[in-house]
Amino acid sequence: MRLPAPDRERDWRDALRRNAPLLPVLAVVALLAVPVAGPAADGSAGSGTVADFASGLLVVFCLVRVVRERARPLTRTAALVLGLPVFGVCAAAITSYDPASSLPGVARYLQIFVLVPGALLLLIRHRRDFRVVAWSMVALALVQGLIGVVQYTTGTGASYMGEDVRAVGTFGPTDVMGMATVVSYGLVAAVGLALGAGAEDGRRQRAAALGCAALLFLPLVLSFSRGAWIATVVALSLQLALSGPRRAARVALVTAALGVVLVGGLGIGSQMVADRLGSITEVTEAPDRSVTDRYTMWAAAAGMWRTDPVTGVGLKAFPAYRDSHSSIALSSGSDTAGAGTAFRRQPLLSPHNMYLLILGEQGLVGLLALAGSWAALLVLVLRRLPGARRGPAGADCALVAAGLLIWQLVDFGYADIGGPSTVLTAVVLGLAAWWALDRRADRRADRLSERREAGAA
Repeated sequence: MRLPAPDRERDWRDALRRNAPLLPVLAVVALLAVPVAGPAADGSAGSGTVADFASGLLVVFCLVRVVRERARPLTRTAALVLGLPVFGVCAAAITSYDPASSLPGVARYLQIFVLVPGALLLLIRHRRDFRVVAWSMVALALVQGLIGVVQYTTGTGASYMGEDVRAVGTFGPTDVMGMATVVSYGLVAAVGLALGAGAEDGRRQRAAALGCAALLFLPLVLSFSRGAWIATVVALSLQLALSGPRRAARVALVTAALGVVLVGGLGIGSQMVADRLGSITEVTEAPDRSVTDRYTMWAAAAGMWRTDPVTGVGLKAFPAYRDSHSSIALSSGSDTAGAGTAFRRQPLLSPHNMYLLILGEQGLVGLLALAGSWAALLVLVLRRLPGARRGPAGADCALVAAGLLIWQLVDFGYADIGGPSTVLTAVVLGLAAWWALDRRADRRADRLSERREAGAA
């Protein structure tokens, strides 16, 4: 029976009022589908996008709500875990050889690792909100993945091995990791939503999530991103192991069959994918130019740390000290072309390893602060997993949070912050922080369980 028009309008208003706190978060995710502008003046992918601007509005919106509610917003544990990176970042900026040039780095680090995750921790109120944000990431991944598949099939992607076939979505050739990161997030989130779906009302969620995961497999392959492949395999393996051995075995077989059909049977990028997979095991014997550059920059970051082991050389200082700590094996930059962009040399402005970037620019103080915050989040996320599996709901949220956080920590071994997609890293950390640090979810789940038991009695 259809509701009268006034009732439907009232329901829409109630739904909008109920979900209003999430709208700024969803706006940040949605705006990542907007095509990015051209490269920055220094040849980098740049970072000032509409999604970054929306993340700033998100933080302001959250602060206004906190002031209006006049309540202590964070627990002591949450304040310590999220505030720990502030100490290392500020110490590195103050002791930098050029403090003025470090200020943009301070703003970027606080945005990604403190302010936006803290805003999500405060704005997400219950597991339903968590699922809405997770599904929004899946939707974004589907959009970017579809664009990436079209780029591969039509030869309009970024240049790879002399052909314009690399799937990069709307991020362009200067941020080849952008689409791979977004698609990986969506795939990990979809698998978590599928594995943790409840037995009673989770059939539709499981079916939809599994369908989305299957669709996202192909664009991830066509991104030709070795780091994203490795991080995704590790994250999905963890999710499967946590969901139970039988289910893990079934899903592993289905995934293997899907890979054989798409890559082997249909021949979608089979030779290029095989070459890219083979290069993972050849990084010490016959490394390609990108691997050689990466090893050289890793060594340069380690050299910067040895020069200033406590607080590093300063935020945003890696490019200035790179050449003085690098060997002659380092090339002048990487070649970028395709996806509507002319050929150009992109300078190597970071070591493509988040841990070594922090170590070189912020020293041991910064690494202990940031890595300590991430380690605390991981421990707290994993500690809540057994309770989520025994409770009336929430296993999907637990698996999504654990999978996304593991993916990010593994990927940081092959990448660092930078580029338009970085703001989504802050959203991922916010989801993990909410699951790890917000105890309201436990209290609501307990009350839900009590009401169900009372109804059954």
